[in-house]
This record gives sequence, C-alpha cells and structure tokens, in this order.
Amino acid sequence: MPPDLRFTHWRLACALLLGTLGTACAVTPAEAPPPARAAGATVAASTLLSGAPASPPDAAPPPATVAVAPVLVNAAASEVSEADANSALLRYGERVRALTPPELTLEIASLGDPGMQAPRQLQLAMALMQSGQPVDTARALGLAQRVAANGAPEVTPYRPFARLLAARLMEQRRLEEALDRQAQQLRDQQRRIDQLNDRLEAMRAIERSLNNRAPAAAPRPATP
Repeated sequence: MPPDLRFTHWRLACALLLGTLGTACAVTPAEAPPPARAAGATVAASTLLSGAPASPPDAAPPPATVAVAPVLVNAAASEVSEADANSALLRYGERVRALTPPELTLEIASLGDPGMQAPRQLQLAMALMQSGQPVDTARALGLAQRVAANGAPEVTPYRPFARLLAARLMEQRRLEEALDRQAQQLRDQQRRIDQLNDRLEAMRAIERSLNNRAPAAAPRPATP
C-alpha cells in the first residue's frame, strides 16, 4: 500500500475513535449526589457566600400529649376514724353525767338545733338522756336513730355508736314506761284506798250519831 493511502486510513480510524468516545461521554450522565448531601452543600455554600452563621435545623415537633381522665375523689369522705369518734363521744358522756340539773339545762340549751351534724346530734342525745324525763328520752332516741339510719360517708365513724346508743335509749324508754305504769297503778290504788277510807269514816260518823242520841222517855204508869 502506498504511504499516502496508509496515512489516510490512519486518520479516518483516529477520527472514528474520537467520535465514539465523544458520543459515550455525552450519553452517560454523571452520578448525582444524594439529595440531603447536596442540600447540605448548597446551604453551606450559601452561608459561606453570605457571611451569616448557619441556622440550626428546625426542632422536632413535641410528642402528642395523651389526656388522662382525672380520678374523682369523694371530698365528703370522712377523715375521722371510728376510734377517735367513739373516744370523743365517751368523754362527752362522762362530762354530762357529772352535771347538775341546772348545768344540764344550760348544756342542752347551748347545743341548740344540731341539724344534720352527727357529732352534735349524738351529744344532744346523751345530754337529753340524763334528764330522766320520758319526753327527753323519746327525743334522744329519735336523734340516735336518725344518725344510725344516715348513709352519708361522713357519718360512717359515728354509726356504730349511734346504734349502741339507740339500743340503750330504747331500753331506758321501756323502763320509764314500766315505771309510769306502776306509778299509775299506785295512784289508782291510792285513790281506791282513799275512797274506802271516806266510806268507812262516813259509817263511823253514822254510828257515833246513833250512840249519842238521847234515850226515849219512859211511859207514865196508869192511875187507879
């Protein structure tokens, strides 16, 4: 092959090789950086260019708050124990037992109307039962029974004492009624005795009047 023709073929081969390499470079794209890294690089570049400090990333939103239903506590629940209630009532009972009748009257007046307060109701009941009057005993029994039948939570420590006091007052009322019946029987018997004495005295008066009457004059003898 002549030298000129060989050189021409060599130039064509080089041109084809260069065209193939250029086409490959144009078709195959460069690998893109990850989005996060690219964004970070963009922010860093912007910060460096502007001269301002990089702002921290937005804080994560707070976790959702779960609403918890409040537990309802009974505010009326009593804070007094049964032992404390019994001890206080027994001390009061010992005190009113030592009162004189005038002092007891003043104590009952000072208590006044206890309303629905269980301690005051029981105190008034114990004061009334010391008077010895059937009317006061009946009133005291009503107060004790009212406390014993009260189902309120704050009355719970006083309920056993109220039941015991009500039983004691019922027994006292039965005794008072028995004494009243006996007293009535004694009064009836005394009235009958008085009636019999009056009749007996009337008969004695009649007898005395007959004995004190003058004897009748003797008849005169007949003259011959």
